Amino acid sequence: MELLFKHRSIRKYKEEPIDEQVLNKVIEAGTRASNTGNMQLYSVVVTKDAAAKAQLAPLHFNQPMVKQAPVLLTICADINRFNQWCELNQADAGYNNLLWILNATIDASLFAQNMCVEAESHGLGICYLGTALYNAQEFIDALELPKGVFPVTALVVGYPDQEPPLTDRLPLEAVVHQEKYADYAAERIASLHAEKESLESSKQFVKENNKQNLAQVFTDVRYKKADNELFSAKLMETLRKQGFKLD
Repeated sequence: MELLFKHRSIRKYKEEPIDEQVLNKVIEAGTRASNTGNMQLYSVVVTKDAAAKAQLAPLHFNQPMVKQAPVLLTICADINRFNQWCELNQADAGYNNLLWILNATIDASLFAQNMCVEAESHGLGICYLGTALYNAQEFIDALELPKGVFPVTALVVGYPDQEPPLTDRLPLEAVVHQEKYADYAAERIASLHAEKESLESSKQFVKENNKQNLAQVFTDVRYKKADNELFSAKLMETLRKQGFKLD
């Protein structure tokens, strides 16, 4: 369990391949995660071929680790398999709606996180790639995902070629509410974020981006409103193309 407290994202990898038995164990651990109704509403596309990784790299904004890591896993919410099973058994499925894309997304996320813990127990490193959502349609095309299947996230997996420091986290009292949600007063928000803002890395972010504070780095540089709206609209359109009814 110490693994959970030592986790860090790895962005540099050795060329050493992952043994197939180890990789299968990692994926099998993913399947032991809790899931909705034991329906296992997820799938994973394993990419090891160098040319295939090179094809996907631009969709991940050309992050070097995509081509460097020996394995790229694209984790998908998947109602296709269960829908087909229902159809085969003359059962009327109603899983192509908002409730079930959320259920499948939760399933896929738990599946992914179980794989991460198992991978780290074998000395492997991992890094989540949120870009799967940004370019969902392009991943659907590249990986030939049928209707009912939607990329939720991706993982690079391999043996670490770096040992970065642990990243900061908000104090526990920032995320825990007893019995009912207690909304935050301005002074409490400032207090809970004070340590994060005081880090030298945070100050460097602010300076490099010529901003007044760390919050502005997030809103004006890292996750801009215009980009959020653009990719959200694109995401909604892609979900509809994949057969999900969102209205």
